[in-house]
Amino acid sequence: MATNRTFTMLKPDAVNKGYIGAILEKINAAGFKIVAMKMTRLTKNGAQEFYKIHEERPFFNDLVDFMTSGPIVSAILEKENAVEDFRVLIGATNPADAAEGTIRKLYAGSIENNAIHGSDSDENAAIESAFHFSGREVFSEDI
Repeated sequence: MATNRTFTMLKPDAVNKGYIGAILEKINAAGFKIVAMKMTRLTKNGAQEFYKIHEERPFFNDLVDFMTSGPIVSAILEKENAVEDFRVLIGATNPADAAEGTIRKLYAGSIENNAIHGSDSDENAAIESAFHFSGREVFSEDI
């Protein structure tokens, strides 16, 4: 069965507030299959590398500080149309603009502390997944 994959990361604010279970429940209820997942803490170098695309933006240093402030939960999710469907599920970056029932509307505190990351393209999903997981950490029905 051909399926699409996307990458997600529950950010330190969501982890610290105890929202892991509730967010994972919403992800499962939306039909996503978790094929890789772990809790880690980004190093400063790791956060700088992951968010390199934003290094020239004025918020870059604050983003790195936030993302290294506590543990994260990273996961690879599988579902047809995974990237687009997941972006809808998580909602707008600013929780004030997010649709009712989305993860960010329910669990994010602000545009800076927005609870969850979701890949914005199939290409970035593959890059971000490879950044956080080795091949042996990703499972599929082929195994």
